[in-house]
Amino acid sequence: MVTIDIEYKGDLRNEAVHQPSGTRLNTDAPKDNQGKGESFSPSDLVATALGSCMMTIMGIAARNMNVDIKGTKVTVQKEMVTTPLRRIGKLGVKIIVPVKLTDEQKKKLENAALTCPVHKSLHPDVQTPVEFVWA
Repeated sequence: MVTIDIEYKGDLRNEAVHQPSGTRLNTDAPKDNQGKGESFSPSDLVATALGSCMMTIMGIAARNMNVDIKGTKVTVQKEMVTTPLRRIGKLGVKIIVPVKLTDEQKKKLENAALTCPVHKSLHPDVQTPVEFVWA
């Protein structure tokens, strides 16, 4: 279990503290939802969590195959919807792997990304198309 403490700082901003490490993270409401957009919004962190989770699980799979995927990049594009209520509607993911790999290795890495805990935790109403670009 991990504890994260969050304190409301006013003006639609929060400060989160990751208790195991003491690392601090600030959030701000986005401009399109009454905020200043000066930091990650809470829904931006969902997109960030998805991309970094996919990369982490791919990294574990690559390590287990003795493959170095250093330099791999993930871009997540978050799209909000407003009906029937404001929520994340789509998290489009593009993963660019600059390393030459076999078809079997590619398949294992794709499976790793698609089975990361964050991806599996998202509500099915959130569209999550994933594009892999291989060297």
